[in-house]
Amino acid sequence: MTRPSAAPHAPAVPLRRIVRAFWPYAAPRRWWMAGGLVLAALDPLLMAAEIWLFKVVVDDVLIPRDFSLFWVVAGLYLALTLLQSILGGADRMLSTWLTQRFLVDLRTDLLRHLERLPLDFFSRSRLGDLMARLSGDVAAIETFLVAGSSRALTYALELVVFTVALFWLNATLATIALVVTPLFWATSRYFSTRIKAISRERQRLSGSISTSLEQTLSTMALVQAYDQGEREVGRYRAEAEAKYDAEMAAARLRSVYAPTLELIELVGALTVVGAGAWMLSRDQLTVGGLLAFLTFLSRLYSPVRGLGSTVTAAYSAAAGAERVLELLDQPTLPPDRPGAVVLERPRGEVAFEDVGHTYAGRVTPAARGLSFTVRPGQVVAVVGASGAGKSTLARLLMRSLDPSTGRVTLDGHDLRDLARSSLRRQVAAVLQETLLVDGTIRDNIAYGRPDATDAAVEAAAREADAHEFVSLLPDGYATEVGERGGRLSGGQAQRVAIARALLCDAPVLVLDEPTAALDAGSTDRVTAPLRRLMAGRATLVISHNLLTATHADEVLVLDEGAVVERGTHTDLLAAGGRYAALWSLSRPGERVLVEATS
Repeated sequence: MTRPSAAPHAPAVPLRRIVRAFWPYAAPRRWWMAGGLVLAALDPLLMAAEIWLFKVVVDDVLIPRDFSLFWVVAGLYLALTLLQSILGGADRMLSTWLTQRFLVDLRTDLLRHLERLPLDFFSRSRLGDLMARLSGDVAAIETFLVAGSSRALTYALELVVFTVALFWLNATLATIALVVTPLFWATSRYFSTRIKAISRERQRLSGSISTSLEQTLSTMALVQAYDQGEREVGRYRAEAEAKYDAEMAAARLRSVYAPTLELIELVGALTVVGAGAWMLSRDQLTVGGLLAFLTFLSRLYSPVRGLGSTVTAAYSAAAGAERVLELLDQPTLPPDRPGAVVLERPRGEVAFEDVGHTYAGRVTPAARGLSFTVRPGQVVAVVGASGAGKSTLARLLMRSLDPSTGRVTLDGHDLRDLARSSLRRQVAAVLQETLLVDGTIRDNIAYGRPDATDAAVEAAAREADAHEFVSLLPDGYATEVGERGGRLSGGQAQRVAIARALLCDAPVLVLDEPTAALDAGSTDRVTAPLRRLMAGRATLVISHNLLTATHADEVLVLDEGAVVERGTHTDLLAAGGRYAALWSLSRPGERVLVEATS
């Protein structure tokens, strides 16, 4: 099977930009980070003291067989071990706190940024890939910037402490030992550049696997209906195989990288042992001094190796950071203008004045020269073929988009002069896809007004003809609706959505294909609640189904983003134009799906 297209590579960015972009999330706790470094600095000092005590035991207790110092050394050793345990515990607690705070702050800001992106961004993005960026990629940034930087400084401090200790014990042996140190660094650099490329591929494929799995699970009804389970398994396996190849390539590099460093370390240690034994034979070094030197040397190579691994981890984290930065670089919706107006309770008169809009990256406008008015209590239906620009109108009205030309007004105010949150409180929407959150029925009805009382929630449900079926459920309004409302039927879910809109009591209403996904029986059940919802409100009905236009006060026929006909249903039929041709093709029956209030 051909592998499906995976998520594209994020643009490469220099390491300094990654630090500049994400350091602000660590900066507020920089003094705590400094405290962590102090704790980390004490560790190699205590380690050095323990090694020195080991030298004392060998040279002053074991070799001369003098037991008098043993209890002193043992007491000091116990004290050092206890102190190391206390400081180590404090360091772990502090490191965990710093790590988790960084993750919470960055993930929260990233989600807040996503919420400010235009809706068309999500239509061209993969949900699984976005989730992978919020989880694994953010964790990789933390590993590099917080935990990684702390480890790097700890390794540097250990290098200083153990190098000083080596030269203090024997400068000649120290010089011999440090000859191999540059080999450690050069080897780490060599492998790091190769690991970076593989890490970018692994991060990208992690997002692709999440996307593939999310797509399969979210469309399981379709998969089973058309018996395409094996096809979906094959598609997922192709993604998993690609990830497997990347993981194996990384493993092959590491399988060579680690033994190479161990070989360099062994050569260095053997050289020191040989030189130390020669000096020992000439009484230029004690046995305890040689053993202590070798212990210090083993501890010295560890931070050198650790620094190399930190560089490698930095390149791995860079791959995740590139993907997060790509999200953060996405342009958000325009912010509120200075002095934005907050509307408390407008009349609800909506006007489109020569409005045009072209989506980013497209040449053909989605809306061109749109001019019409929807007054309180009036119903305007917008009809046309798919892709005619109908849903763009709803997005412009709710300021998920701003017009490229012209303006949209509410009670004479340009929507761009209004606070976006204030505007959205004045517009209720019932959409074709009934979107419910994973919570209780009460949670969903009160989604736009979380402070609503139980009585207000029930009253809205009664108006939406939802109270009867809710009352029959075992837990009533506390019944969990499941993910995306999966435990409710289509009609039940839509009546909950209508109750949500009723509870908001907004003066402007947008109905975007509200009955398109329902069967005839369910449509009949929601017709009366929709009629009550529309009463007294400025209502914009968007649909490609002409039956929704039969009782509208005005019908706008859209084609390629422009109004090509307008008038009442009767007038447009009599005119014999585009609308009449579409009506003739649709051959509707007598039943009306959505009626305007009379």
